[in-house]
Amino acid sequence: MSSLTFSVLFVGFLAASLLVRFWLASRHIRHVLAHRAAVPAEFAEKIPLSAHQKAADYTVARTKFGLVTLLVNAAVLIAFTLLGGLQWLSGLVLGWTGGPGMVYQIGLVAAFGIISGLVDLPFDYYRQFKLETRFGFNKMTRALFFSDMIKQSLVGAVIGLPLLWVVLALMDKAGALWWLYAWIVLCAFQLLMLVIYPSFIAPLFNKFTALDDDGLRSRIEGLMTRVGFASKGLFVMDGSKRSAHGNAYFSGFGSGKRIVFFDTLLARLAPHEIEAVLAHELGHFKLKHIVKRVVVMFAISLGFLALLGYLKGQVWFYTGLGVNPLLFGSNDAMALILFMLALPIFTFLLSPLSSLTSRKHEFEADAFAAQYTNAQDLVSALVKLYEDNASTLTPDPLHSAFYDSHPPAALRIGRLNLAQGASGH
Repeated sequence: MSSLTFSVLFVGFLAASLLVRFWLASRHIRHVLAHRAAVPAEFAEKIPLSAHQKAADYTVARTKFGLVTLLVNAAVLIAFTLLGGLQWLSGLVLGWTGGPGMVYQIGLVAAFGIISGLVDLPFDYYRQFKLETRFGFNKMTRALFFSDMIKQSLVGAVIGLPLLWVVLALMDKAGALWWLYAWIVLCAFQLLMLVIYPSFIAPLFNKFTALDDDGLRSRIEGLMTRVGFASKGLFVMDGSKRSAHGNAYFSGFGSGKRIVFFDTLLARLAPHEIEAVLAHELGHFKLKHIVKRVVVMFAISLGFLALLGYLKGQVWFYTGLGVNPLLFGSNDAMALILFMLALPIFTFLLSPLSSLTSRKHEFEADAFAAQYTNAQDLVSALVKLYEDNASTLTPDPLHSAFYDSHPPAALRIGRLNLAQGASGH
């Protein structure tokens, strides 16, 4: 393949992805606004019109903001690649580090990451302190915002830089099958993170306390016994110091599994509703959804690393993305960066496949919850969460099918009502 052909393909896929994203967003905005005036009939007695209209306005505002972010990211992508930004950055880092080598390569990746973070910072700030504040969701102070940013950067450096060094060393020294060895390392690392994240990393950002509501604890332990789930503990997370959004999840691996409730969720839902929400989350575990996702992720990453193994030896891959490899010789860090930039452009149109699988799993977890708790308890919990999180009840069907990891509210609750009728609870 010639570098010109690859450049044309890159620009073509980028333009196509932008057109599709803008088309889907415009459909979504029009559809939400067209249904803003009235609450859908199936929710009319459960959600007030004011909450429905807030959700519509929040959805539209987030979608429009997403389009602005998309345009800026596309411009930055072109600047990094076809306009020579990475080429310039490479020369700058080469001068700082005194020549090619591992320090230069790690420095190049770090410099790229810092610049990308600085580009994202104004958008993250606006999202948190303008958009989320406007709709009453932001609880974060500016001091906490920047503290989180610094912590995330430090944790990323402490964990990511040694991993990057290992991968780059394998790319340089392990021969033609370096990508296979790198894949093994990355899989082991991801499994290790499942173990250490709940106990060592998450507490750096949030406070976790043992659930002290004896009645709720007894109810949850009874559910876990019925389901056959062993947990290391039940914890409450101080999510309210950052956001009014509520959630529940379980994390960890093996004997280290723990169940975590946002304090905002506990404050909003009744005990029987919390039990139903947890039953849904446990459904993901019992139905092997987590394992399936990890296996698929590992398989996909193996394919992508094999592709990178091929591309890093192709001159057209570099020159087609605005980099002259002859100026710096062998540079595995540059190959990594270019691959990370180009891959989402060429795989964007496959994203509905992931969304489809995720929605299937959500339906299955709902059905599981309906087996072990009252389906109407999950329905009432979901209605409250839709209202509290300002989740639109009327998404554009095509936009939802393309992006959403969860089914639309009407479909999800409709299935739960059918399950309720079938079970006779």
